[in-house]
Amino acid sequence: MKRFLILEDGSSFSGEGLGASIISTGELAIQTGNFGYQEALTDPTNAGKILVYTAPMIGGNGINAIDYESINPTVKGIIVNDVAKNISDSENFQDLDSFLKEKNIPAIYNVDTRALVHLFIQEKTIKASIMDTDDEHAFDQIKALVLPKNRTASVSTKNAYAVPNVGKTVAIIDLGLKHSMLRELSLRKINATVLPYDVSVPDIKNLRPEGIIFSGGPGKVEEVQSALEPVFEAFYSHIPVWGIGLGFLALSSYLNFELIDLPIAFNGTNYPVIEQNSNQLWQTAMNIDQLVLPGSVQMNMEREYYDVHSDLLAGFTNRQNKVIGTAFNAEGAPGSLDALEIFDDFVKMMV
Repeated sequence: MKRFLILEDGSSFSGEGLGASIISTGELAIQTGNFGYQEALTDPTNAGKILVYTAPMIGGNGINAIDYESINPTVKGIIVNDVAKNISDSENFQDLDSFLKEKNIPAIYNVDTRALVHLFIQEKTIKASIMDTDDEHAFDQIKALVLPKNRTASVSTKNAYAVPNVGKTVAIIDLGLKHSMLRELSLRKINATVLPYDVSVPDIKNLRPEGIIFSGGPGKVEEVQSALEPVFEAFYSHIPVWGIGLGFLALSSYLNFELIDLPIAFNGTNYPVIEQNSNQLWQTAMNIDQLVLPGSVQMNMEREYYDVHSDLLAGFTNRQNKVIGTAFNAEGAPGSLDALEIFDDFVKMMV
C-alpha cells in the first residue's frame, strides 16, 4: 500500500506502507546508526519523533526480548530505505512488520532517505506526517500541527519502582531512561529505585541514596529544570550525581554552563569524543541537540570529554563536588561499549 511522508515545507515523499496503517504526526529526526534499529525504535528519548534511518536496510535481525529499551515505544513512526522481509525462523524473534503493527507504529519504506537527511542542513526542526494522501488538506493539517511540550512527562514513570540488588543504593530520576542503563547498574550490584522526574526531595531522602542518576530523555532543559532544581540544590556536592543526556544538560544548566545548539541533533552510534588528558578516543552513542561551550566552564575537572565534530564539551568529571556529566550514553545500546568505565567511575565515587 502506497503511503506518504509529508513535511511542513510542502514537500512529499512516497513509499510503501509497513506496520500500522494509521495517520501519525511528529518531529522528523535522523537516526544515523548502522545497527541497533530496535534499540533506537524503543528508546524513550525518541518519543514523539518520526525516525529516519540512514542505514540502507533494517529488519534483518527481527525483534528480540533482550534489546528493548522500553516495552512500549513512543516513536510516531519510522522511515527507511529498505526493509528485510525474511528473518530467523526462531520463535525468539519477531519480524519488524508484526512488531510495528502490534505497537501501532506506522512506517514507510522505499523512501530516498538521503534526500531527507539533506533537509536537516537547512532546517533544525521539521514537522512531518505519515498519511495516505499528499493532497492540499494533508498539508493544511501538517502546517497547523503544534508539537507537544514536555515529552519527558509522557515517558517518565508515574510511580516509583525498585530494581533490587545487594550493593550501593542509587536513586534514578527517570527523564526517559533506557533498560540497558539498568542492566549495567545491576551488573555492578547497584540497588536502584526509579523515580518520577518531578519527585520531591523528601521522597528521595527517605530512600537514603548513596548516589543519584539523572537519566537521558526527550524533553528540553527549560521544561524540566524547575522540577530538577530542588534536587540539585539538595544533593549536589553531598553525594555523587551523574547526569546523562537530558540529565547532562540539566546538570550543566544548574552549574551555569552555557549550552550550545548543535547544527544537527546527534542521534546515533557514531559520535567520537576525546578525553582531554589521555587523548583517548571513544566512539559513543548520543541522542542530544545541545552540548556545552567549554569557555563557560569555571570549574577544574579531572576528566573532560570533547565532541570531535564541534569541539564542544560532551562530558566531565569533578571528584571534589562528586559529579559526572555525559552527553553520551555510556551503556551504548546500540553503540560501542567504549564508555562503560563511566559506570565504574560512578560506583567508585560512592565509596
